[in-house]
Amino acid sequence: MIDKDIKELTKQLNSILIGKENPVKKIIANLLIGGNILLEDMPGVGKTIIGKAIARSISKNEKGKVIDFKRIQGTPDLLPYDITGVDIFDNSKNKFIFNPGPVFTDILLADELNRTTPKVQSALLQAMAEKEATVGNITYPLSDLFFVIATQNPVETEGTYPLPAAQLDRFSICIKIGYPDLEHEVEILEKGKSEERLKKIKPVISSKKILSLRNDIKKIEVNTKLKNAIASICKTTRNSKEIRLGLSTRAALMMVDMLQANAYLKERAYATDQDLADLCEDVWSHRIITANPEVNKREIVSKITRTEIRKIFASV
Repeated sequence: MIDKDIKELTKQLNSILIGKENPVKKIIANLLIGGNILLEDMPGVGKTIIGKAIARSISKNEKGKVIDFKRIQGTPDLLPYDITGVDIFDNSKNKFIFNPGPVFTDILLADELNRTTPKVQSALLQAMAEKEATVGNITYPLSDLFFVIATQNPVETEGTYPLPAAQLDRFSICIKIGYPDLEHEVEILEKGKSEERLKKIKPVISSKKILSLRNDIKKIEVNTKLKNAIASICKTTRNSKEIRLGLSTRAALMMVDMLQANAYLKERAYATDQDLADLCEDVWSHRIITANPEVNKREIVSKITRTEIRKIFASV
């Protein structure tokens, strides 16, 4: 049974991304496992606004105060300490005082992350993987809820810095929102700009509830056959002539987490092979490097996944 607050959260986010129930469900699944989200799509489809909507929907405490939300705009002149923070010398105290950067928050929106230099991108690696940040000789813990929502425009690549494989592997999912269909675009025009709808968003779930649900979701069954299929798919990507860099063990573990969260949202106590087929492109395609850059990664991942599932389950 889905928690009533998760249902309300889903309703609110669907009011922002109209007609995009499937991407919204995957975003919420990611929230429930504490992973990082990469939104890769054209400008103006709601990548930035959905991050704001999530932050405004979650309360920090029983008084209804919303969680901390910070945003960084990706530009080539951004420096690592603009994200992590820096030690500043305090003359009055005659010592260095740590001034925390925007990474010390609950949700960090990294808009157009691929417009930042590799140095800046790498500054996020530790935060995304370990939920901590090291400045100088001191390592600081981040919020238990902390996760990153990063966006990038796949078309305007001039003056950008492609995210390295190590960074991409830290994103649990890469979602393409896409343009709305005709019916929903008319509905959007009638309801007006999403910024206006965003003003109506209110906290509907607490961070404490989300952290509690994360523990509950770990109990959802992913059977041995499914785990064998996941391992077999990862092995196949590593040996494929079409793929130069295959799926990592982290990618396999992330799929298990996403399968559990997805099953929870479908009100099931177990994951299925169809769930694996449905999630493979969003969870895995951004993690591989193909031998031919022109080849569609999502199609390759989908083909391998369905082939391995048929071998193990006999049918999809």
